[in-house]
Amino acid sequence: MTSPVKNDRFLRALRREPVDCTPVWLMRQAGRYLPEYRATRARAGSFLAMAKNPDIACEVTLQPLRRFDLDAAILFSDILTVPDAMGLGLYFVEGEGPKFERPITGMADVARLGVPDMEADLGYVMDAVRVIRRELDGSVPLIGFSGSPWTLACYMVQGGGSKDFAKIKAMALNEPATLHKLLEVVTDAVIAYLAAQRAAGAQALQVFDTWGGVLSPAMYREFSLRYLQRIASELERGQGDARTPLILFGKGTGQYVAELAATGTDGVGVDWTISLEQAARLAGGRVALQGNLDPTTLYGNPEAIEREVARTLDSYRDGNNGSREGHIFNLGHGMSPDMNPEHVAVLVEAVHRYSAR
Repeated sequence: MTSPVKNDRFLRALRREPVDCTPVWLMRQAGRYLPEYRATRARAGSFLAMAKNPDIACEVTLQPLRRFDLDAAILFSDILTVPDAMGLGLYFVEGEGPKFERPITGMADVARLGVPDMEADLGYVMDAVRVIRRELDGSVPLIGFSGSPWTLACYMVQGGGSKDFAKIKAMALNEPATLHKLLEVVTDAVIAYLAAQRAAGAQALQVFDTWGGVLSPAMYREFSLRYLQRIASELERGQGDARTPLILFGKGTGQYVAELAATGTDGVGVDWTISLEQAARLAGGRVALQGNLDPTTLYGNPEAIEREVARTLDSYRDGNNGSREGHIFNLGHGMSPDMNPEHVAVLVEAVHRYSAR
């Protein structure tokens, strides 16, 4: 597990150091667009069966790396493992997504919550990290991750996905003390979860604030940003080249890049609703930036994909004083099941070729 990283572009970019070309990895790079993933899932029987079996989680994590020249692996898991371990009863409904048997409805429910034991309750995640690190053998870094406190709370209060987030927004308006108490305990759990992944071998960490963009600016700062700041300030990450970098990614939160950059995080991920030129100017060189190609670009033909890759890389450079340093190429959100793997190969090759020194 202590093998030196042979391809350290991703880690160097997060430290804003020079690289020979821009590193690239893709959110949901292990997933249903790959036939080998679908075959593995069919054998396993369900998504949760895959996520809770360290050997299968390792296999699925490595599948895209065998096809594409990616610069990082990301742990195959789910953001809802934490609330599941807190006793809410996670299950999946085909065609509807994740659900909880026991959603949070008020302070009495929150009072029953506690931070899970990371090895006893979430040991399958830590075992997966250890197995993946062993199998990667230092080829590329491994990214661990968690959902943000706000995003996890959305699922915990809504009981699943939502179009309008009415229940949790009503709680924010009518019972803010209850929601803050919930967010405090979830933040404690997220910090412990990320620290455990780091101890198990994760070499970078990402927080997914998937639903931060559904909030008004005032509510975002009160109910999401405040807790991201806690994570960035309280999570022990080490020093120097041994530091485990942290990336804060938000969907629809590009307007807050400057505030996210001020949290003490190492990187900020942005979606396609803000240009990288603008994001780089807001970041002011304080953090690395990750993003931000619109995932639907992968439905384009190879020429269109190459054109958009070049535009994205140039946009970052134009906002970063002509330099490509400090940029990790990624999609602005995750890949979809009907995307063509051959188009992913085009994208990855184009990023490396166009950004090469």
